[in-house]
Amino acid sequence: MSDIKKIVDFLDEAKTYYLATTDGDQPRVRPFGTALLYDGKLYIQTGKVKEVSKQLAINPKAEICAFNKGTWVRISGELVNDDNRDVMVSMLEKMPELKSMYSPDDGNMQVLYFKNAKAVFCSFTSAPETISF
Repeated sequence: MSDIKKIVDFLDEAKTYYLATTDGDQPRVRPFGTALLYDGKLYIQTGKVKEVSKQLAINPKAEICAFNKGTWVRISGELVNDDNRDVMVSMLEKMPELKSMYSPDDGNMQVLYFKNAKAVFCSFTSAPETISF
């Protein structure tokens, strides 16, 4: 299994992760559930009209955290917008529940991938494992 697949599989199994951004000097954290491995990159999805999208446009540095079965992962890096329609279609195929809210052609759907990223898997019972991607 590739390192990035291990990260996406963990996020899929956890189902919910928390995305942290900044709003000026104020941290903002909210639950997310979208994660897609496409062309070797970890993608997430949001709407361009949301505050999170506006925050990432100003400062693309972000961190996500998920917890599952006694282990957690923190992923930090820069989130880069990608207007590739094929990625959007793949996200909707993986997560069909989003189809009622988003479409690749609605001008609102946004997919972003992690760049210059690092994932750290931690638990109370083993040493941390770091994956850079």
